[in-house]
Amino acid sequence: MDFELSDDEAALAEAMRRMCQSRFPLERVRAGEGRRVVDADQWRALAEAGVFSLRLAEDDGGAGLGTAHAAVVFEELGRALVPGPLVATHVAARIVKGAGTGEQLVGLVHRPPMGRVLPVVVADLASLGAVLVVDEQGVHQLPPEALEAEPIDHGLDPLTPLWRLATIPEGAVVADAGTARELWRDHLVLSAALLVGMASAVAELATEYAKQRRQFDRPIGSFQAVKHLCADMLVRAETARASVHAAAVTIDQPDVGDALRAGAGAALLASDAAVANAKACIQVHGGMGFTWEVPAHLYLMRAALVSRGLGRAQRLAEVVAERL
Repeated sequence: MDFELSDDEAALAEAMRRMCQSRFPLERVRAGEGRRVVDADQWRALAEAGVFSLRLAEDDGGAGLGTAHAAVVFEELGRALVPGPLVATHVAARIVKGAGTGEQLVGLVHRPPMGRVLPVVVADLASLGAVLVVDEQGVHQLPPEALEAEPIDHGLDPLTPLWRLATIPEGAVVADAGTARELWRDHLVLSAALLVGMASAVAELATEYAKQRRQFDRPIGSFQAVKHLCADMLVRAETARASVHAAAVTIDQPDVGDALRAGAGAALLASDAAVANAKACIQVHGGMGFTWEVPAHLYLMRAALVSRGLGRAQRLAEVVAERL
């Protein structure tokens, strides 16, 4: 399998990176810490760039592209730490009217199976126009006001407000069990793409710092211990990227293999890469890594939050094992 981006994919990645640099520079993203509502102008910019309608058919107002192209886009969004329910709104675009055009922000919740204990956490609830609940029976749609939710005052990620749900009502069934599995599979793969973007961003951040920071009249990047940290970060990020692209291609071409198995494997690798790389980035920065000025902690907290939203690592591993 060729993991080099096509010319179209490379151009799409470059365009998305430029858009994120102009509309979502890190200082502007950080200015939203603690905000309870996603910025409407920024969300509209994402919709106009086709983030949510990318995979919709052209007759439905979309670009008619595949998951492989979407993975490239979401990697850049993860790299820029763009806030909001990005993946949920994207995968909901074929079900919820207005999601593809950015008029509706959509949350996605996986209902715990029987015997599992609530609460469940949902992000950005104050900004949502609809909530989709995925379970073994299908996809259920709920208005946000139907949820009994308690805000969490100090969530893991300062850029992502969270609410705790003690119960999840049934809601209106809007899609069958097959669509529910596809929705969750796509959510796994595109969330993994976000995590790959984060893993790559902190690897680059650490490498640049290691080149510039001097100790004993030498750049710290010349020391073997720091070299190994940076090399390991690169390997983790590239391995996860290959896994995500393989999963995306498998969704687009089902005859290639088992898309759910590939998606669960990609989610496992990307979660580990993003969290481990963010921790290593903090370590490379030394004492500076623990200050609020260095953004490495923001990547660590976002990576941990997105990883938790994919489910327990053990369950993802079980999905891979069951489908071998």
